[in-house]
Amino acid sequence: MHRSGTSALAGCLETYGLFLGDVVRTAPHNRRGNNENLEIRTLHDQVLADSGGAWDNPPPVVTWHAEHRRTLRYIIDAFADAGRWGFKDPRTLLTLDAWLEEIPDLTLVGTFRHPARVVHSLLARHPSMQRRHALELWFTYNEVLLSLVRDRGALIICFDLPTAHYLASVRQLANAITLAGSNGTFFTPELRHWSGTDWHDMPSRARQLYDRLLEVSLTPEASANRSHD
Repeated sequence: MHRSGTSALAGCLETYGLFLGDVVRTAPHNRRGNNENLEIRTLHDQVLADSGGAWDNPPPVVTWHAEHRRTLRYIIDAFADAGRWGFKDPRTLLTLDAWLEEIPDLTLVGTFRHPARVVHSLLARHPSMQRRHALELWFTYNEVLLSLVRDRGALIICFDLPTAHYLASVRQLANAITLAGSNGTFFTPELRHWSGTDWHDMPSRARQLYDRLLEVSLTPEASANRSHD
């Protein structure tokens, strides 16, 4: 989900040796860039728009047209000599099917964050967005993420962990996908702009989904990070 530490995770994995290629290194709402490949993000936006939606208005059915698929193959071919390569874009949770058809053994990794923190961050970035809508987006994306853990073995970590535990979880993830680098120094605590964990105004199903994500996340310490405010 957007605003869930995706940029931080991509940056950390790059320090472990994952090749990201030409990505955005500076962005207004990401102090060290969002680490997104603009060709991939533009393609995903086009696929969603042509399906009648957008990242913040997920369409019920996502359709990849022939032109989209040609662009996708062109992008994949451009990474042919890159070794261990990857990309980051939260929209992939909505557009993944075509990627899996082109790369059936694609390794899936992800990150999740407390719903209150995601909602707060989304509303700060998009003041016209309604709080209820921001929360529903959190549900939509993270329900897909959970299904990918169960159905396709996706590996996920929690962005809410204390710094030492978060860096340990990144190291565990890098080891799990056999990256050869030796450090994950991209992350600094300042990349997290808000640390509230209030459950009082959250529906019970939000806490239930968050707890399920914690249960299947890579790092055992995640279970100790649950908030019972």
